[in-house]
Amino acid sequence: MNQIRSFIHGVNVVHEGIETPLVSPIDLLAVGHAVEATQALVTEAVNDAWQAYLDNKSESSERRISWLNQAATGIETNAEELIGLIISDVGKPRRAATFEVNRAVQFMRSVAVQMQTLCGEVLPLDVSSAGVGHFGFTRRIPFGVVAAITPFNAPINLMIQKVAPALVVGNAVVVKPHPAGARVALAIARIMVATGLPKGLLNVVVGDRAPAIALVASPKVAAITFTGGTAAGTALSRAAGSKKFVAELGSNSANVVLDDADLKDAAHRIAAAAFEASGQQCVSAQRVIVMSSVYDEFLEHFVQSARALKCDDPQDPKTDLGPMVSLAQANRVMDVARSSIAVGGRFALEPHQQNCIVSPGILVDVPLSASIWRDEIFGPLVVVQRASTVDEALALANDTPFGLQGSVFTRDLAKAFRFADHFDVGSLWINEASRFRLDNYPFGGVKESGHGREGVRYAIEELSQVKFIGIRPGA
Repeated sequence: MNQIRSFIHGVNVVHEGIETPLVSPIDLLAVGHAVEATQALVTEAVNDAWQAYLDNKSESSERRISWLNQAATGIETNAEELIGLIISDVGKPRRAATFEVNRAVQFMRSVAVQMQTLCGEVLPLDVSSAGVGHFGFTRRIPFGVVAAITPFNAPINLMIQKVAPALVVGNAVVVKPHPAGARVALAIARIMVATGLPKGLLNVVVGDRAPAIALVASPKVAAITFTGGTAAGTALSRAAGSKKFVAELGSNSANVVLDDADLKDAAHRIAAAAFEASGQQCVSAQRVIVMSSVYDEFLEHFVQSARALKCDDPQDPKTDLGPMVSLAQANRVMDVARSSIAVGGRFALEPHQQNCIVSPGILVDVPLSASIWRDEIFGPLVVVQRASTVDEALALANDTPFGLQGSVFTRDLAKAFRFADHFDVGSLWINEASRFRLDNYPFGGVKESGHGREGVRYAIEELSQVKFIGIRPGA
């Protein structure tokens, strides 16, 4: 059986460690055994990254830009292999997996272009009498070693979203992927080294919680960028201490439909946002809040749109919903559905399970104390809730400890701006569903959904530091 091992200084490292089978959600068969990195191996990976950072610290921006562009070409060349790994290990449908690989290529090239515009500023030091005759300017500098902790649901995209901005400003990166995304992360690292990235600037440690904690706690790691659940983020931030910590955490996205919206369009967009990728995205629509006067009409359109989605073999390009990442996660989601019915809810569309595949589930009349309203479900379940007024709709949208990305559907500009002012999220879409994301805007959350921002320019800024230089000319 293939062993999935950590990647340090350009090679997979042979070492002893706990072995855990990586099971494909498609057929529930093991595709390999992940060998968990020990504390000593994590230290080795960080030390190697630190040395690589020092060795390449004087490289020009032009050189770092070329590393990204060459790697992007390498990913394009190996696209089919990467698509196959995403489908096999995560269960993502082929169409979505193909989109993800193409998006990673585009993101890397966008970061390379953005680096060409990175600049500091000249400061008017003579605004105070003590500063007269002095000259000051700023520039951006790397942290050194950045730890990147990545989830399973977009194993290439969410790795590249962290790695490319960190590398282009001069950092070295050690990645600890989710076990289900380990083979994908290792493939990306091999491609980047093969296309010219110096060995050690990108290392990958394999495993689950223990290597992640060891990595962020390492004294040579200066900054952490993490995507995952709020509980895991809290544990990692405690282990990291006072280091820079960029975190995209949990969510429970609300999509609001006001009575002047295009109901059929809203239903179609929200259904895709709720159920594609089996709801396993942080910005997947989970709560849909609809004005009472259009509730029945919207619900009919919404159920029709959900029924139209194809649940099937992820290898089929026409499939919208493939399997969830594991049988345990599929079982958990079905338990949430049953518990929602037990507390008084009912199905507008009942979900069905076949091994790891869970079909779309739409629940109504669920009390606000139910888990599906309160918690992040991370599965293809949605609750639809009535609101009598715009004030009530806004209050319901904010009735969550999370605040990542939300949406409101309305033709009324005044109402749209009211939500812009008072909907507590890091990103808000108007007349687009909550799962929609572009990489050139600042993406991140408020409240328990995290802090810091991703996105091309914003990630570059988060993963670099401002340094001031002052000069007294003629001294």
